[in-house]
Amino acid sequence: MPASEGKNWFVAQLKPQGLKRAEENLARQGFESFCPKRLESRVQGGRRLSKQRPLFPGYLFVSFNPSAQGWTAINGTRGVSRLLLVDPRTPTPLPPEFMAGLMARCDEQGVIGAPPDLDVGDTIRVVSGAFADTIARIETLQDGERLQILMDLMGRQSRVSVARHSVEKLH
Repeated sequence: MPASEGKNWFVAQLKPQGLKRAEENLARQGFESFCPKRLESRVQGGRRLSKQRPLFPGYLFVSFNPSAQGWTAINGTRGVSRLLLVDPRTPTPLPPEFMAGLMARCDEQGVIGAPPDLDVGDTIRVVSGAFADTIARIETLQDGERLQILMDLMGRQSRVSVARHSVEKLH
């Protein structure tokens, strides 16, 4: 998914419910796009369900060469509201290191994985599941894709096991 020679990554704001339409129409026009996703899990009817959700809802990364003609067509693409640009005449790309790091953490389907640098004692935020938006500390790194965290639950310190992909490290 890296940008081709001479191309850089920019951010496009999407119209409501416009992700699929924007991806299809950008591809049809020859533009590469990237929408990182996260797994969101919840319990429904006694079963745990996981669903892919955009990491940045309402936005899509688009790759193009700003010195080549035709990139302004992105603003007229179905599903796209507009490119986010400081100066519409000379677009400023996103830092290549940011995009490379983001893409490196995603699998083939664009689903972002847990940060590779998680360690015991790190402070994290749970981003999905029953404990979403909870701040906790990593107690142990379990085998596979789970962590045991220590969190304040109803005034008591409780140990809870969560999926690695459902947390983000706080600095």
